[in-house]
Amino acid sequence: MKKVIITTFVALMLFACQNDQSADSANPDASVASRRGCATQDVLEAQLKADPSLAIRMNEIETFTVQHAGTNFTGRLVNGKIEIPVVVNVLYRTTAENISNTQIQSQIDVLNKDFNALNSDYNNVPALFSGVKANIGITFVLDQVIRKSTTKTSWGTNDAMKKTAQGGIAPTSPTTKLNMWSCNIGGGILGYAQFPGGASSTDGVVIDSRYFGLSGSANAPFNLGRTATHEVGHWMNLRHIWGDATCGSDLVADTPTHNTANYGVPSYPHYSTCSGTPVEMTMNYMDYVDDAAMYMFSTGQKNRISAIFTTGGARASFAQP
Repeated sequence: MKKVIITTFVALMLFACQNDQSADSANPDASVASRRGCATQDVLEAQLKADPSLAIRMNEIETFTVQHAGTNFTGRLVNGKIEIPVVVNVLYRTTAENISNTQIQSQIDVLNKDFNALNSDYNNVPALFSGVKANIGITFVLDQVIRKSTTKTSWGTNDAMKKTAQGGIAPTSPTTKLNMWSCNIGGGILGYAQFPGGASSTDGVVIDSRYFGLSGSANAPFNLGRTATHEVGHWMNLRHIWGDATCGSDLVADTPTHNTANYGVPSYPHYSTCSGTPVEMTMNYMDYVDDAAMYMFSTGQKNRISAIFTTGGARASFAQP
């Protein structure tokens, strides 16, 4: 396992997850994504320009995370767990984009399984990583579904879907409820999330309607709801497992150093060529593999998440009475 190296740069990273656009560049909205990917820098630069104090806030959050990682939850608990209300904002132009309540609930169900080690593929974690696979112990409950018809063909990644002035839906109680937007993002993008520290007016997770919940075989290989698991991981302050750099750091000690993102369904064991040539944890939710190939968080990731919900943490308001 790797040594965690903390830098100001990685503390600033915001995530806007998208699939590789090379296959769909001619008509980006015409086909289902074949690869997961990320356009982090554009989103990061836009938010830093809009809010220069973001860098300071995120650096402070990272310092707090290091000091409090692994702290037990002490706030409002339901059956011993933090329970997060979820508001789903559906923006639709077509019938297909107006996803059903059943599909929405299927996404909540996937999150509850993945964040509580109840997913059926959890036992597929290789023996090498069995000692660090983790039950995050956070539950999600559907609080409200808000729907709005639109003439927009795509929304992009500039948070327009979160702003009523731009035809979107403003977040509901974003300091105590996780807001998720389902819409046609465009450009082949699967979804994106805002890290702790960003403005509450844009806080939450955006998922393309084609990849929201159990969306059907037509949307494979991203039809099992794991796009939201990955993005909620970012919302809870998890980095990509390869640290968004060649042999980078995700600020977690018990995940191996990855060369870069992995795609598709990698064969096991998949060795890194980074120092020590470790076996990569390709099945981690914070890699870029297909939905069916990701099925675990690590204990170190759980400890990072616990810090943001503890008293003084960036999302402590979600755990209050």
